[in-house]
Amino acid sequence: MLTIGDKFPEFKLQACVSREKGKEFEEITDKSYEGKWKVFFFWPMDFTFICPTEIAEFGRRNGDFADRDAQVLGGSTDTHFVHLAWRNDHEDLKDLPFPMLADTKRELSEALGILHEDGVCLRATFIVDPDGIIRWVSVNDLSVGRSVPEVLRVLDGLQTDELCPCNWEKGQPTLDV
Repeated sequence: MLTIGDKFPEFKLQACVSREKGKEFEEITDKSYEGKWKVFFFWPMDFTFICPTEIAEFGRRNGDFADRDAQVLGGSTDTHFVHLAWRNDHEDLKDLPFPMLADTKRELSEALGILHEDGVCLRATFIVDPDGIIRWVSVNDLSVGRSVPEVLRVLDGLQTDELCPCNWEKGQPTLDV
């Protein structure tokens, strides 16, 4: 699995970006959102139970990420058509403000090293700096959802470019050495 200090892989994927007719899909690449922090999060598959709780929470907190000049990008190995069908079907996913990446060939998931033995993505999160370098990785068991507030807390800490103690929160002092 790729880890801290590794370059995030190059990719070119279709994504579901909207429910509006004729504007549902867009190609997203590793060059999209240049100069921004990026938060990539992957889930096992669409039309499941834990996944929509995480996706919806990232959607609700999208403004918090945008305030930190960070772009959220979610993804799984489902197709962009399945992503759209799920968004149309699930009330909490209808108005998502971020792209749902479709890694149907599993190329990005394989490059990241996050494919579960059954062929779905692990519940993995990557914070990538504006230079494309992975600065944080978290992977949960398929049965446990991740904490979006923790992703924001870590992003805040990374953006200070300072030493942040245990349980540090934005606005608290960092360590002086």
